[in-house]
Amino acid sequence: MSDFYLAHEYWFAAAQLVLAMLGMGATLTLADFRRVFADPQGFGVGMVLQLLVAPALAWVFIDLFGVGPGLAVGLAVCAAVPGGTVSNVFTYFAQGHIALSIALTAVATVACLITTPLILDLLVSHHMPAGFDMPSGRIAVEIGATLLLPLILGMLYLRALPASAATFSKWCIRGSLFVIGLIVIGALTAGRLDLESFGLVNVGYVFGFVLALAAVSYGVPRLMGLSSSDVTAINVEVTVRNTNLGLLIKASLFPAVVGTSDPVGDNTLFAILLYGALMLLLSAALIPWHRRRNA
Repeated sequence: MSDFYLAHEYWFAAAQLVLAMLGMGATLTLADFRRVFADPQGFGVGMVLQLLVAPALAWVFIDLFGVGPGLAVGLAVCAAVPGGTVSNVFTYFAQGHIALSIALTAVATVACLITTPLILDLLVSHHMPAGFDMPSGRIAVEIGATLLLPLILGMLYLRALPASAATFSKWCIRGSLFVIGLIVIGALTAGRLDLESFGLVNVGYVFGFVLALAAVSYGVPRLMGLSSSDVTAINVEVTVRNTNLGLLIKASLFPAVVGTSDPVGDNTLFAILLYGALMLLLSAALIPWHRRRNA
């Protein structure tokens, strides 16, 4: 299993992202995009937090705290990707502004075609080996092929077969989660996920980054006087990142090779998976808290 995973890591990452985006697309219509203009203030605040504040917080941890290259790239990837597909579901459970959540996810997903390579280049190009060039063009193409195209195909499925779209979406999301499970198992059996090598201090940094994103994405909308439901949508959207895309970017930047060791790539993978786990645990606490506030 470990050798097979290492030889096909990129395609595991691509498959789980395509399935996730097909599932998300099957829940979206063009009307969801048009709702962006119905709530410009909440949308504007959410996009600024997504595209500017999250990378700025990552920069604090990367440069001011002086973390190692693997963790630095992992944090940069988590900051550079848009909100995750499950953020809309979590916003629904928290009784937040679901239309705002969907609009933020959809537009940030389209924008990341340009913003993700740019943010990565700004934050971590100096952490790469000498002579390394950030493959911005390749990352943009991969985002288009594995994220935007499946999203559009999912939307077309909803338009053509609305009666079965919910079931289609559910099984695509389940398939994506199953492949993520295979990635974790493959990485573990190949020795790619090594807590001792990653270090408890680095675990603390990832946890601190998750908490910082959650705190800022709650505090800023509150200070600006947005409604409680808008605050919930923005808070969840900024905290719950698309770590599916992060896994694909990791596989593209640091492809696993059978028989070789890659501490930077391994720590990048660990950081992304750890962020994904911690954001889900934090969301489990945020959802009931927001529900009480929005009741």
